[in-house]
Amino acid sequence: MAGDSEKVRLFTRRAALIAGAQTGLFALLAGRLYYLQILEGGKYRQMAEENRISLRIVAPPRGRILDRSGAALAFNDQTYRVVLLPEQIEDFSDLMGKLGPLLSLEDTDLKRIARDMKNRQGFNAVIVRDNLTRDQMDSVAVRIPDMPGVDLDAGEVRSYPYGEVTAHVLGYVGTVSEAEIDDDEEDDDADMLRAQGFRVGKNGIEKAYDTPLRGEAGDVEMEVNAHGRVVQELSHRAPLAGTELTLALDIGLQQFVQQRLAAEEGGAAVVLDIRNGEILALASQPSFDPNLFTFGIGQEDWAQLNTDMHAPLLNKVVGGVYAPGSTFKPIAALAALDSGLVNPEDRTFCPGYYEFGSHTFHCWKHGGHGSVNMVEAIAGSCDTYFYDLGHKIGIDRIQAMAQRFGLGTKTGIDLPHERSGLVPSRSWKQATKHQAWQQGETLIAAIGQGYMLASPLQLAVAAARIANGGRAITPHLAKKIGGKEAVTTEGPLMGLDPRHLDIVRQGMADVINAPTGTAYAARILQEGMEMAGKTGTAQVRHISEAEHEDGVTKNENLPWKERDHALFMGYAPRAEPRYAISVIVEHGGSGAHIAVPIARDILLECQTRKGTG
Repeated sequence: MAGDSEKVRLFTRRAALIAGAQTGLFALLAGRLYYLQILEGGKYRQMAEENRISLRIVAPPRGRILDRSGAALAFNDQTYRVVLLPEQIEDFSDLMGKLGPLLSLEDTDLKRIARDMKNRQGFNAVIVRDNLTRDQMDSVAVRIPDMPGVDLDAGEVRSYPYGEVTAHVLGYVGTVSEAEIDDDEEDDDADMLRAQGFRVGKNGIEKAYDTPLRGEAGDVEMEVNAHGRVVQELSHRAPLAGTELTLALDIGLQQFVQQRLAAEEGGAAVVLDIRNGEILALASQPSFDPNLFTFGIGQEDWAQLNTDMHAPLLNKVVGGVYAPGSTFKPIAALAALDSGLVNPEDRTFCPGYYEFGSHTFHCWKHGGHGSVNMVEAIAGSCDTYFYDLGHKIGIDRIQAMAQRFGLGTKTGIDLPHERSGLVPSRSWKQATKHQAWQQGETLIAAIGQGYMLASPLQLAVAAARIANGGRAITPHLAKKIGGKEAVTTEGPLMGLDPRHLDIVRQGMADVINAPTGTAYAARILQEGMEMAGKTGTAQVRHISEAEHEDGVTKNENLPWKERDHALFMGYAPRAEPRYAISVIVEHGGSGAHIAVPIARDILLECQTRKGTG
């Protein structure tokens, strides 16, 4: 019995110890549960909910760009790509080691992917390689089970079917840079910029109308587990496609103009409607393929485009500025008529030069033009007449008229990177050169040389304003935005005397259609389609007095960079003007022999084409 009692006491003592330990453990657990569920419950419920739900941004399709007749100039093609799902990746370096050989990834690709992995937000995928070939797709597809975090995805890519023909009009799109993300950090589009495959306009119309073309992003709300893997899709909001943009451009005419310039080493041409400023064609030579930029241009292609002395990336219509040469003479003539100091019937004798002080200013025609009035001086492009005109009216009046025609300021065209050119003045020279204006510089300005600079677009606008009776139209490419007419207003009258415009227009008509005109050989023979305009041959080098005496070296005997620019600005048809044009052939030589035949062919094409205008 005694033994049994001892056993009972031992059992009771052990049971009490176990019960105490269990009670302590339960008390500790209860305390912890109270802390987590009661005191910190709200915080952890919020964290759990946030970790459970993930939002992925879905990029919208970019809006199409059409020409005036509805031909697609830029649209979206389907493409296939390899993407990374970061939440499923365990060893990034090991994964890149497997993917690199399959996709021929270079160091720059790997750095970009690593950067995108670091900067991604939410559960957005990271693009490894876009626009896969069939072989690349197959090689990745069979290995996906062995590469967690890798997926094949269908997307859209911008396509430019006309390539080089529309490159300087449309520009191109490209991947979003860090600077662009930073700039839009406070905007509604900030998250969309980080979306998989999203691209923004980098130049041309793509850049000018980037915001409406972008559209609105959609999103997918997903439930994920503790390891970051997707459990189910909770909601889906479809993206809204970008706005469709219709341009005033006529793609058939655009192709003709680009082809007509193709034989030249460098140049530009632009055609616009004198009534409303619509750009019908805009070409810059040489050009480039905008499709190269869609997936990120290669280093070799980028270096080649940037080192080419002919500047293929530059839109020379808006970004190239040149001495206008004799194409400026109609504006100088209008300045003289407006001043009242010059009678258009008064005659000036041209012996082939103009003496001013101790300096001799030479006319392009070595033997001189003889006695000429204003109309004859415009037709024959007599430098001597305009030297004398400049001396009579002064730089202030020349500058004022040039500014009325929009020279020296941006035209306001809906393209980026437009340059304003330069109309020199007394105050400009004092401020920039710290020198006083010289009277001899006025003579040079009157023939469009010296400091004077203008873009081909500015010259085309000047020709349009002369042709339309002095109305200040603004050039533009957009015709419809989202199916609605782009807002265009009729330009105001510039306050020019119609009689003065008639005199200048007569001179410009005789440039082409009178036997004494500088471009008579390149006239349009079809009745009712005749053109009017002004030739220009702009020097790019100094010609010494000794060279004038011994004979000026011919352009063909000079290095390309030292040859004169060939220019023309004009309009057609002569009787009832509709189309204005400007052409420049860089270092092409004579405007009459090089630029005018190009302009003639283009203006003839404008008038014979159906659907232009």
